Amino acid sequence: MLKEFRTFVAQGNVLDLAVGVIIGAAFGKITTSLVEDILNPILGLIIGGVNFEELKIVLKEAVGDQAEVAITYGNFIQTVIQFLLVALVIFFIVRYANRVKGPDEVKVVN
Repeated sequence: MLKEFRTFVAQGNVLDLAVGVIIGAAFGKITTSLVEDILNPILGLIIGGVNFEELKIVLKEAVGDQAEVAITYGNFIQTVIQFLLVALVIFFIVRYANRVKGPDEVKVVN
């Protein structure tokens, strides 16, 4: 069983997957930074400095040591906007990569 496991791990597919996950995590950080540090401030400037994260519906005010109970729908809006921006950035990167790669060669099977 140990020999089979070693063979499985040493196969190219598993190693390729591991490299893909690591590169994907690093790429995710770059994309997230692009959205949060560059695009979000520009978007905030365009929409007049509205901070969606502060939008909420207070169900119960804070009393003493008890925290307020609120529906923070602004966080949801901000997360959706960030997702859409990340998806847009990834779309443009993939689109550019496909253009650089060029059309695939047509393979004829006899």
